[in-house]
Amino acid sequence: MKIEMLAFGQYAANCYVVYDETTKDAIIIDPGSGGDEIGKWVQENGLKVKLIVLTHNHPDHIGALGEVKEATGANVAIHADDAAVLQRGLRFGPMSSSTHPIPAPDLLIKDGDSLDAGSLHFLVIHTPGHTRGGICLLTDAVLFSGDTLFNSSVGRSDMPGGNGVQLIQGIFAKLMTLPDETVVLPGHGPETTIGRERRSNPFLRG
Repeated sequence: MKIEMLAFGQYAANCYVVYDETTKDAIIIDPGSGGDEIGKWVQENGLKVKLIVLTHNHPDHIGALGEVKEATGANVAIHADDAAVLQRGLRFGPMSSSTHPIPAPDLLIKDGDSLDAGSLHFLVIHTPGHTRGGICLLTDAVLFSGDTLFNSSVGRSDMPGGNGVQLIQGIFAKLMTLPDETVVLPGHGPETTIGRERRSNPFLRG
């Protein structure tokens, strides 16, 4: 399994392309901006994108979804509780440079689901609190944490659909139970590990 991180846009949201080097099967996580660049990178590397997974519905994580879906033909997956924005086909104006409408989801997912793309397998972990339908994805001791858990921080909970108590409870119940060596690849900023966050994240103390 190979992971490529592509960060674009004023909010520097991390988009991840996860792929099998042998089969070239791939998934894309959170194409927030830079849709043309993402599509070009996928084409240049000969990848077959099977699925586009959204960790939540905020514009900085889904703004390039229209371009990337058009370029790859892949299905779009999002938690059912965050699907309404996509189903309305919104454009985001100043939050995104995209001129493409946001396509409706093809797959509504829930906690405990398994998402498969060839030899790649991802466990869906529902972690509401940043949004109602926020999720993390776990595969091969790597956690894609969206805007739930960051290096030395956690996601905001002061926007519509946010709930700070729910966010922290979910992190403790579902993420801090993972092994210390689990690598955490967040929606913004640098990578970390579960062990590092368990020991030093100021939002997870007490």
